[in-house]
Order: sequence, then C-alpha cells, then structure tokens
Amino acid sequence: MTLENIRKEYLELVKTIKDEKELYDLRVKFLGKKGALTEVMKGARDLSPEERPTFGKLVNEVKTFINDSLEERKAELAKAALELKLASEDIDVTLPSKKVELGGINPLNKIIEEIEEIFISMGYSVAEGPEVETDKFNFEMLNLPKDHPARDMQDSFYITNELLMRTQTSPVQAREMLKANGEGPIKIICPGKVFRRDNDDATHSHQFTQIEGLVVDKNITFSDLKGTLEHFIKAVFGENKKIRLRPSFFPFTEPSVEVDVSWGNEDDEENIKWLEILGAGMVHPNVLKMAGFDPEVYSGFAFGMGPERVAMLKYGISDIRSFYTNDVRFLKQFNSDRND
Repeated sequence: MTLENIRKEYLELVKTIKDEKELYDLRVKFLGKKGALTEVMKGARDLSPEERPTFGKLVNEVKTFINDSLEERKAELAKAALELKLASEDIDVTLPSKKVELGGINPLNKIIEEIEEIFISMGYSVAEGPEVETDKFNFEMLNLPKDHPARDMQDSFYITNELLMRTQTSPVQAREMLKANGEGPIKIICPGKVFRRDNDDATHSHQFTQIEGLVVDKNITFSDLKGTLEHFIKAVFGENKKIRLRPSFFPFTEPSVEVDVSWGNEDDEENIKWLEILGAGMVHPNVLKMAGFDPEVYSGFAFGMGPERVAMLKYGISDIRSFYTNDVRFLKQFNSDRND
C-alpha cells in the first residue's frame, strides 16, 4: 500500500467514526506497531541511500497529518457529547432554590472581636507577634531571668534551649516597647494563641487564647488601670457589674492584682458573689528599663485575660473544649441570626 492510498483510506474511515472507541481503533490501524504506516516503513530497507531521506520525510508528513486529524476528531466528539448531555438535562428555573446554611462565627472569636472593639474605642491599637518565641522575649524581657522560680508556674513547650511556643502574649508587649525606643505613649492590646503543657479538661487546654493590654506614658497611675478595667467589665457584662482588686504577684508588674467581677446580688454589698476574671498591675521598673524606658519618667500598667474565660462566663459555657470541637449544634446557638 502506498502512502497516498493510506491517506485516502484514512480520510474515508475517519468520516464514519462515532465514538472514542472507534477513534482509538482507527489510530491503532494506521499508527500502531503493526499499523499501515509501520508496514510501509519496512519498505525503506529496499530503497537506495539517496531515496531514503525523501521517503522518510513523506512518511512523517502522513503520520503528522493523521495524528493531528485524530486529535481534531477527538475534540469534535467530546464537544458533541457535551452538547447532547446539556440538551438532555433541562433545568426548570421556576423550581424553588434550596436554602444554603451559612457558617457562623465561633463564640470565642465573637468575644475576641468584641473585646478588641471595646479597647479600640478607647484609643488602643492591636499588636501581634510570633507564636514561636525566644526565651529572651517570653521570659527575660518580662523580668523572669533563667533562674527565676516563677518560671515553674508555666510548663512550656521548648523547641530548642532558646526557642519555645509562647506561654503568653506578653512578649508582644516587650517587642512593642523596644520598637518605641524609650519614648511613649504606648497603648496596645495583644490578642493571640498561647501554649502551655497542661492536661485538657473542662477548664484547661494546652492551647488557648489570651488578650493582654499595655499602656506606657508619663504620669500613668493605678487609678488609670482601675478605671480602664471598670469600663471594660461594664461594656462586656453590663453596667450593673462591679470589680474587686485583690493583691497578687506577677514578675512583670508591681504592684500586681487579681481582678474579680461581681456575679449576682450587685445591690446587696454583703452578699455579692465574685468571680476571678483577669490579672493586672503596674509595669515593673525592671521591665521598663530593659525595654529602654526611664522608670523615673515613664510608668505604665498591664493586664491579661483569657477570652475563653470571658466567653464561658458571658454565655454560660461549662466546658472550654466546646470552643475547639467544631460541633455545629453548639455553634448554632450563637449564630441563629445567620440563617434567618
């Protein structure tokens, strides 16, 4: 069979192809190992050396033509199949649509956003920092040298001797103070994830969130701290809430206090119930010095809270694990307005 005959036969057969199976068989018939072109190529051994290059060129031209034609036919078959499928799948646009349920914000994220809005309205800015922190910023810059006994209060996830998963968001405060180069004012809150080695139960988690606040400026007093916290508590829990400050100890503040919020019987001074909500205090002079501030000129206050604790109190949630299990039944309680 000559090359011209092969071309003519192919052109006749390709017109009859109706599906990809027949197209594949046609490819094998002409381009396969035992196909027509392969058989023609065997005749090259009977040609003279001068004739072989011309013959090889003609064979390649026919081979390219058939291959391109097959691909073109394949595309035509695919297009025809798609058009047939679309024609058979009529869509009734008058049918009612299905209601799509929208996702909602986790109550923990809702309370974090609410807290941020409260402090932003008071002139604070939001600062963030790395979750993998150095020992220097996580401890030493916060008045916790390597031999300080208070380090035992925080079981830490160390990566190397100098790197660890941050145990608090206080390192962000240290970094922001260094950026200020010893000049105030600084007025920030630092929300974010923190990590401590702990056994997970209804009230404990190895990963949780914190929001810490820092104000550094001239003439900052303890009354500024108390007024700030009173405004925050009333904004979150209601105007009738009261706060109580109890002496405590934190290495990076002096004096330090635990802050309680009234929880019932606010009108009966003798029978008020109190719940601990956060820790706070005046920034320790050593912390100011290490960050480049003159404690004779500048003072400041800091506070730290767990949004989980705030959310559990505000929404009556009894198990901290509920925030992280992605149980839709739990989440829907706080986002019913999303699907109305």
